[in-house]
Order: sequence, then structure tokens, then C-alpha cells
Amino acid sequence: MTLPERIRVLLVEDVSTDAELEVRELKRAGMALEHKRVDTEERFRAELESFSPHVIISDFSMPHFDGMSALALARELAPDTPFLFVSGTIGEEYAIRALKNGATDYVLKTNLVRLPAAVDRALQDARERRARRKAEKKLAQTRERLQSIYESIPDVLWSAELPDEHLVYMSPACAEIYGLTPEEFMRRQSQWMDMIHVDDRPKVRAAWARLLEGAPLDVEYRIIRPDGYTRWLNDRGRLIRDPNGRPMRLDGLARDITDAVRQRERVARLARIRDLLGAANAAFMRIRQRDALFAEFCRIAVARGGFVLARIVTLDGEGKASVAATTEDAPGAFAKIIDDYNRDPAGADSLLAHGLRSGQVTVSNDIRADKRVELRYELAQTENYALVILPVRVDGRIVAAAVLRAREANFFDQEELSLLGEIVHNLEFALELQVRQEKLDYLSLYDPLTDLPNRTLFHDRLTQSLEAARRSSTMLSLAVFDIERFKVVNDAYGQNAGDDVLREAARRLRDAVGDINRVARLGGNVFAVMRSEVQDAADAARLAQEKIARVAGPPIRVDDHEIRIALKAGIALFPDDGVDADALFRNAEASLQRGKQTGERILFYAPHINARVSEQVDLENRLRRAVEQRELFLHYQPKVDLATRAIVGLEALMRWRGPDGLFVSPARFIPILEDTGLILDAGKLALQIAAQAFGEWQAKGIAAPRIAVNVSALQIRQKDFVEQVQAVLGGGDSGVDLEITESLLMQDVDSSIRKLKALREAGLHISLDDFGTGHSSLAYLSRLPIDTLKIDRAFVHGMTEKAGDTSIVTAIISLAQALRLSVVAEGVETEEQARMLRLLRCDQMQGYLFSPPVPQEKIEALLGAPAA
Repeated sequence: MTLPERIRVLLVEDVSTDAELEVRELKRAGMALEHKRVDTEERFRAELESFSPHVIISDFSMPHFDGMSALALARELAPDTPFLFVSGTIGEEYAIRALKNGATDYVLKTNLVRLPAAVDRALQDARERRARRKAEKKLAQTRERLQSIYESIPDVLWSAELPDEHLVYMSPACAEIYGLTPEEFMRRQSQWMDMIHVDDRPKVRAAWARLLEGAPLDVEYRIIRPDGYTRWLNDRGRLIRDPNGRPMRLDGLARDITDAVRQRERVARLARIRDLLGAANAAFMRIRQRDALFAEFCRIAVARGGFVLARIVTLDGEGKASVAATTEDAPGAFAKIIDDYNRDPAGADSLLAHGLRSGQVTVSNDIRADKRVELRYELAQTENYALVILPVRVDGRIVAAAVLRAREANFFDQEELSLLGEIVHNLEFALELQVRQEKLDYLSLYDPLTDLPNRTLFHDRLTQSLEAARRSSTMLSLAVFDIERFKVVNDAYGQNAGDDVLREAARRLRDAVGDINRVARLGGNVFAVMRSEVQDAADAARLAQEKIARVAGPPIRVDDHEIRIALKAGIALFPDDGVDADALFRNAEASLQRGKQTGERILFYAPHINARVSEQVDLENRLRRAVEQRELFLHYQPKVDLATRAIVGLEALMRWRGPDGLFVSPARFIPILEDTGLILDAGKLALQIAAQAFGEWQAKGIAAPRIAVNVSALQIRQKDFVEQVQAVLGGGDSGVDLEITESLLMQDVDSSIRKLKALREAGLHISLDDFGTGHSSLAYLSRLPIDTLKIDRAFVHGMTEKAGDTSIVTAIISLAQALRLSVVAEGVETEEQARMLRLLRCDQMQGYLFSPPVPQEKIEALLGAPAA
């Protein structure tokens, strides 16, 4: 170590010659010196401060100033300065005492040659001490800084010794996170595992076991603090090994991630509620019946929204509450809440009552602590949770409330409530549409004056009754009644009196029939009654006479007037006078008109000429010639992708012009083709024309889609059906596919499946037409070698008006997707139908919205032009 260029030496010596000898000895050793001599305490103190010596050399015994006193002052005022005794009288005992009190060394005056070495060593030792103290001070500062950092870190630093896994260090943040001081924590080593949520202990133990094997620790879990609060922690750690590679200790960091987990859970909740919003909107669009809509809302709130319970409470016209839908098995304490509200709506003190009375969204994010919840202890027996009451209004009146329960407390925030409010708003809109639709449905099916079914509804019920009568081979009667001279009542007493007469006549007729489904007001003063299982015409006449007597018997009192009415009836019988509702109506009304002319009270239909027989024979002959002379031709209707509106297929539809050059309806000539067997030749002709058209389009460079041709039941029943089709279409790709109806397959399922498989293996695609109108079994459907399901146009037309049709369409699409089939909706005529089908994920549509069936040249124009 380098010495200073000039060493400042303070000599405590009462004999100047002795001091000079000491200085001379040091200089002789080559030391550059500055020196001063003192012999009193006052000068010693002064020079310590002003001279600031590098080393002090002191005599041990002096008359005025004792050497041990100088040593004591030096250790007090200049503790880092080396202090050497030079004396001729110091003995061993005093030398040891001096060294113990802080002297650096001692030299006998009789051996001054040793002094330079002693000074040199003392100066070096002093420098080393200063360096060591400086390092220790710096280390202490570093420790202090690290301790300050540890104390300021919000995470808990921990360390455990191995092999006993004993915790030896926990940073101060332990108190904030765990609710225990480090000392409390380490006093009870089992505290750490005891605080972990019981559901999370298995995964924490597994992670700790992996850590002991050398894998990094990184695990999230919950703890229950002594104050009862639950916190989420992320614990990370690693295994520390000694230089020999043996496990030595475990070091780690525990971080409170409660806020992050809550934010993550909140984001997940918002995602679930957004999912719930989409699912609920789909349900609102699909379901038209109120109770079914409520039940579906509750179901998807739990299944998609993440709520543990959902209820819909409705209010009737008198303000009484009842549970319309719920996901719970038993009402439990909620039944008492409903009863309390119904007993005293104004005084009930439940959250439900507050929500219904205020009409405002009512939230309890902490049921257990919410004093507004009268039964909070019963409701939160097992766990605390959050609850929201969402009032539902229709036409400005609260008609219901949605009650949603979350699994944990503090679930609902403003953003979640905003999304839930949007769901409720859409529910209100759906309910308002249902109310309006119910009114429209009622007005479309019932007579608002008499509350009897109108002609539309009665026609539908008559059709159903005719089907039942046809199956049971029984007779059915339709009687149409007319109130005679009703115009006179209106003219004499006014329209209000006439309305009163109609209402009373309708009531009497309904009472006489006993079943509102068998009676109707057709319009004006005309009513109708149908009766199933009549024995004969005489029985029908007797029943009609009874009804006339019941309605026309006692006079009808209107204001101060008694009005007597009389009725006439026209009767038509099934099957003699008509096989469908239109024919029976037509003939019964014709009988009534005839009765008015002849004056007969009851008149049956009696046709004189059946012109249809002659017309049928003539039509058959003309059709036979048309098939033989290839007068039948095809029109093509596009199948359009619902997403892109691009043409992806065509259906070939048979057309025929009569002798007058006008189109004959397929509904007239197709049944005759099938009844006469001409459909076999006509079917071959259709396949040939379609294949020829496809070939021509390809030759012209037109990107022609495949053409589907309908196949009749008679064709597929032919033993050589497969061979016939292959002979017509040839061996290559003809571009022709087949469409079959589900009803034709049911006559010989196994044979039909076998034939269709053979054609499908030959490259043809198979579509199942008018699906849902037949009687096919799902078991058979899964076996059918088909590529496409076509939804019957009747369901497509009704899907925007009838919930049942919407459900059928949804079910068909879901079934097709499950079987990996494409779906085509027939008869699409409006954009509303197309939008709904696209929402339901239907693949293609076909109908007048895009194009009616058109000739080949018009199809070419559509194929050559961009899709609309």
C-alpha cells in the first residue's frame, strides 16, 4: 500500500532530544516527515485538530501529561489515527494494557531501530481499517437500501430452507397481503397452507411438489385472510442449489393479483353477457309465445350468461306477482317474498318490491350485508352473492321483472348493467311485438264483434276436421246460416241494435253447438256450423233444425224493443258434396242462396252435372300427346347463396302450354301424369333436357351450376330406375342432380336407399325436397344418401308470422348441420324471410325474391351477369 509523500507525525514527548532521536531514526529510514512535539493536554488537543497527524508517537511516562491519557484522547478525537508508545520504562503489563486500550504498537527507546517499521506497519493497518470501514459502511448502506426496497415492494419476498421447507424470511408486505406480520407467519409454519382456499390446495400442493423437483413455481390461488377477505395470489419461486448441486433453499415472490383476477373475471363476465345478448336476441326473434320466451331467457341467462339463477316474475292485470319462469328446482325463500308482495304491494320491503314499485333497476352487490333484503340471512345461508332486479315494461306499464343472481358478491358494475339493460329493452320490444301480433292474430282469426272464429280460422278448422273424417271414413256436414231480413233490423233500430242482435245470435249459436271450434261468423249476418260423424242427410237436417230453433226461439231484447229473428240454412255434406273445405263452402253457400230463392228453410246441395269428369278425360288425352311429341319443357329457378346472393344451383321445373297457348298449372297436369303413368316418360324427358342445357352452357363457356330434377314416387319404384337414369345421363358428368320428396321414400325405404346410393356413387347429388311435410323417421334420415335438405315453402312463408314454423325451420337447419348437409329454403319471397334465414345459418334460398322459374335463355343472362 502506498504511503503519503510526507508523513505528519505528532510527538507527545517532554524531552526534546528524545523526540529528535525518533525523528532522525524515521528520516534515516527514508521517510519524509512533518512533525510537531507537544507535552501538554491542551496542545495535544489543539494539534489533533489543526495538524491532523497521520501517526501519533507518545512517551509512556511524562511528568505533566500521562501517555495513557493521551491514548484515551486520541481514541476519542481521532480514532482512526495510529498511536505508538516509545518509552524506556514500559513494562510488559503496561504494554498489554496499552494495546488493549487501542495502542497500535510500542517501541523501546533502547531499540529505536524498530520504530520506522512499526510506523510503516501502523500506517498500513490504519489505511486497511479505513478501507474496511468504508466497505462496511457501503455494505451497510446497500443493506439499508435493499431493506428499504424490500419494504416498499408490494409483493411478498419469501425464502425457505431445505430439506425441512422451513420459512426463514417473509418481507414486510406480508402484513398487507396475508394480514399477518412476518413474525406471526413464521411462528406458525402451517399457516401458509391453512390460509389457502380449500378448493385451490390440491393444485398448490402439486405446484410445490414440482418446485422441489426443480421446476419453476408459478401458480395462482386464493387465500382466506384472518379478517375473512378472499385474495387472489400469484406465487412464483425457484429452487436454489449449493456449489455441489444439492438443493439448498427455495426463494420466491407472492403477488396480490386480486384486482387483475377481478378485471379478468369482469371481462369474462362482459363477454358472457354479450354472448347472452346475442343468444337472447335470437330467441326474441325466434320465439313468439310469451311463456316460452321467458323460459328460454332464463335458460340462456344461466347457460350463456354465467348467472347461477334466473327468474321472470310477471304482474297480472290486478298487479299480483307470480313466477312465470325460473331455473331453480324449488322456490324456497322466494315464495315467501312473492306472497309478502301480493299481500301488501305498497308495504312489502323486499328488493323485488322496491324494483317493481320504483320501476328502476335495483342492484344488491352484497346480499349478506344489504339491509334492504329482508330475508338476507336465509337467502345467503350457503354463500354471499349479488342480485339484480330488472323491471320490464310494455306500453309504459311494468308487466314483469327479470331477476338474475350472480355467484359472487360485487358482480354488477355499470357496464354490465348497461348490457343487461339492452337485453331487457330488446325483451320489452319482443313482448310489445307479441302483444301487437296477438291483437293482429286475433283480428285475423276472430270476429271482433261476436268473438267467434272468422272465415279464415273456420276454414282451417274445417280442413282439419275433413282430414279426420277422411281417415275415419265418416260423414261431415257444413251448415251456413243466414239471419233473414236482418237489413230491416238495422234500418229500423240502427246499427247498434243490429250489432246487439248479432252478438246475441252468436252467443245462442255457440251455446247450441257447445264447441266454439265448430262455429263461425262468416261475415255480415251469415254464420256457419260444422258437425262431424253425422249419420246421413236426415241427421244433418235434424241437427240444423235444432240449432235454428235455439237461436230463433225467444225474442232478442234491444233497449225497449223485442226483436224476433228467423234463420235459413244451406247444407253440404262430405264426401258427397265436396272433398275439401273450399268445395263444401261453395256448395253450402250455393244451397243457402238457392234456399233464399225458393223460400225453403233448410236446403241441401244437389249438383246436376259433373263437368269435371269430361274435363279430366280431355286433359289426359292432350297430356299423352304432349309427352309423345315432346311438348313438355323446362323452366329453371336459381338456388342462391344466402351470404353472397350468387347463383349456386338450379331447379328444373316442368312446364306445358295448352291448346290455347297458355300455361297449364303444374298442380293440374303433374297429378295426371302420375296417375296415368305418363310421369315415367315425362321424367326421362326432363333429365334429357336438363343434361342438354348443362352441356350447351358449358360449350358457351358459361359457368353453369348443377341442375336438380325432381323424381316422382313412380319413377323410383321402378326396378331398373338406376339403369334408366344412367342411360339417360350417360357416363360423364351431366351436371344433373336429383330431388326426391321424403314421402315417396317411406313406401319402400330400403330399396329407395339402395338405389339412391348407387346413383350417388355415380356422381349425382341427392336433395330431399319439401322436408318436414312428410312422415320420415330420423333413423331413416341418417341413413339416406343425401347431400341437401330443402325446407318446404309452407314453413318459410310462416316463419315470420308463426313461432311454430320458425321453430321447425330452426330445427331443420340444426338437424342438417348435425348431419353435415347443406340446407336450401324454398319459396323465399321477402327480404325479411331472407334475413331471418341468414341469421339461422341457412345455406341457400330459392324463390321469387331472387327470381321466379324462367326459360333457358333468361337463365343464361342471369348466369352471365354478376349476382345481385
